[in-house]
Amino acid sequence: MVQPSLHFSQAEYRQRLAQARRLLVERGLDALLLFAPESHYYLTGFDTNGYVFFQCVVLTAGDDVITLLTRRPDVEQARRTSIIEDMRVWYDAEGANPAHDLKAILAEKGLQGGHLGIELATYGLTAANYIRVKDALDGWCQLVDASDLVRSLRVIKSPAELAYVRRAAALADEALTVMRATARPGTFEGDIMAAGQGAIFRGGGDMPASGPVLGSGDRALLVRNSTGSRYLDAQDQLTIEFAAVYRRYHACLMQTLPIGEDQPQQRRMYDVTREALHAMTEAATPGRPLGVIDEAHRQVYDAAGFGHARMAACGYALGATYRPNWMDVPPMLYAGNAMEARPGMVLFMHAILVDAPANLAMSLGHTVVITDMGREVLTRHPLDYYVCRG
Repeated sequence: MVQPSLHFSQAEYRQRLAQARRLLVERGLDALLLFAPESHYYLTGFDTNGYVFFQCVVLTAGDDVITLLTRRPDVEQARRTSIIEDMRVWYDAEGANPAHDLKAILAEKGLQGGHLGIELATYGLTAANYIRVKDALDGWCQLVDASDLVRSLRVIKSPAELAYVRRAAALADEALTVMRATARPGTFEGDIMAAGQGAIFRGGGDMPASGPVLGSGDRALLVRNSTGSRYLDAQDQLTIEFAAVYRRYHACLMQTLPIGEDQPQQRRMYDVTREALHAMTEAATPGRPLGVIDEAHRQVYDAAGFGHARMAACGYALGATYRPNWMDVPPMLYAGNAMEARPGMVLFMHAILVDAPANLAMSLGHTVVITDMGREVLTRHPLDYYVCRG
């Protein structure tokens, strides 16, 4: 029998499953149809990109076996990365409808007429596949959106998870160090990117679930990844936002670097941005609403006259995520968010200014974990005002 390679103990997986089943009972749900790859990984260890097709894990409120419905290429993936033992296969064919295979599994488990939760807020379930499921189960059982059920468990990291986050944060520090050392007038953006990613991979890290963002010149004002690379000018600016990843757990850093010579206006933008990030970090306290973090962000920028250039939110939760997104949301950090900060939450806080008329950018960001007494900044790199000179 194949022994799977697991990143957490069997006891931790059992505890996670017990917590999920307890929530199912509390909500009056007989089972949960898990389509989010993050849920698969969290509850069972199942690690694959096969979620781009139709892939579902069935978890009942009782103690019967977990069942995975997937394609043939992911059977060995499940056997060798997860605690799942019951794997069912649907086969590609003209007119194939895996929702019917799923219905047969649910019938086996005696779930006809039951109340079933389903994860809808996930890239693992396309609208087309949801329609298939809905049509197949219409009148047969009741489907209830339960996208938040496993997510509510995942947002608080266990000590074992935090160990992976800390390793990711250390890799992020190493990557930023080499990227800052590589960035000079005349440097090719691709070489800067390669230096950072190389440090992460050499440290045993993984590919990020999105990004990274790295852009100079006009593209330093962008906060999304875009295609194309260029050589840095003698006088330039470079925005870097990236995640280092370890065992799928992400830790992010962000910084805008002046290239060549200091610019007084950009230095002022840095001073205010540093103040905003400090205020945001201090506002992250257990028991307080997450919205106060963004309120602190807005207050500093607006008082300094940069309200027109700031973002409408200032960060989000991080965790073990899959493409296309490293943002493990909700929660987002926006004004009015009433969710309380709780120990074990991992948050990426970013303070960003985009002054389009002046064609100047400035940003700083780091990863923190909420603790019993306050918060701890996990990434240790000094986000100082660093000019990359020739």
